[in-house]
Amino acid sequence: QMQPVESGGGLTHPGGSLRLSCTITKNIFLFSTMGWFRQAPGKQRELVATVTRDGVKTYVESVKGRFAISRDDAKYTVDLEMNFLKPEDTAVYYCNAKLLMKDYWGQGTQVTVSS
Repeated sequence: QMQPVESGGGLTHPGGSLRLSCTITKNIFLFSTMGWFRQAPGKQRELVATVTRDGVKTYVESVKGRFAISRDDAKYTVDLEMNFLKPEDTAVYYCNAKLLMKDYWGQGTQVTVSS
């Protein structure tokens, strides 16, 4: 599977939680920095969180303390646990694998936070 495949997402109320998961073929996953990006209507795609091969994690300021990214090198998966969700987190979330200078993008999964 050369393209990341996402699962999870959906609809929740403010303050709720959702979990996203993504997988890609082993040969890409193990050597890539894995990340999650999002794009809200009318806005540019933005980085949400990344985790390197060595486990170094980065987050956009707006999700620090609420979101957690994790990777499982045995299952070739990267997850994004999202807690205390806000309406402004509503977006299409994309999984990304960055290997050297090449990006692999998933098709995206919708996350909607609404009361």
